[in-house]
Amino acid sequence: MKVQPTGLPGVLVLEPAVFGDARGFFLESWNARTFREATGLDVAFVQDNHSRSVRNVLRGIHYQLQNPQGKLVRVVSGAVWDVAVDLRRTSPHFARWVGVELTAENNKQLWIPPGFGHAFLVLSQGADLLYKATDFWMPQHDRAICWSDPSIGIAWPLDGPPLLAAKDASAPLLAQAQVYE
Repeated sequence: MKVQPTGLPGVLVLEPAVFGDARGFFLESWNARTFREATGLDVAFVQDNHSRSVRNVLRGIHYQLQNPQGKLVRVVSGAVWDVAVDLRRTSPHFARWVGVELTAENNKQLWIPPGFGHAFLVLSQGADLLYKATDFWMPQHDRAICWSDPSIGIAWPLDGPPLLAAKDASAPLLAQAQVYE
């Protein structure tokens, strides 16, 4: 597994070893020992999620205020622009973001540690994301920040207006949101 640091300390792009031939390919999408050896992190995942969305769906910026989740995100069909935002108010990187194109073809994964928000935009006709989470989803602690907040300034590769869920369309700006300390 190759590990690439990003512009945000702790957020990592992972590239698993892919073994392919004329028949297809094989890769390990998760191996606790390999992850620990490659990143120095010992994480335990408690929940797997599968999200399917159509082109121009934008989900996020989502986070869980209490019981924050670390997420390991990958795309198994299609392509997305996947984004992590540092939401730790005391961090020197507060409100900074990184974006990575995750596709079924490049097999890249994005590790988003607890304390960060997560968002993505579907670039292909449709996309399936699988992500592992280090804590359970708790709807009472679920939060969102406006995807287009100018104080964050995410450069979304939009080719038209995004398709948003009601919670994302009405999400507050960062200045009004509860965030991590």
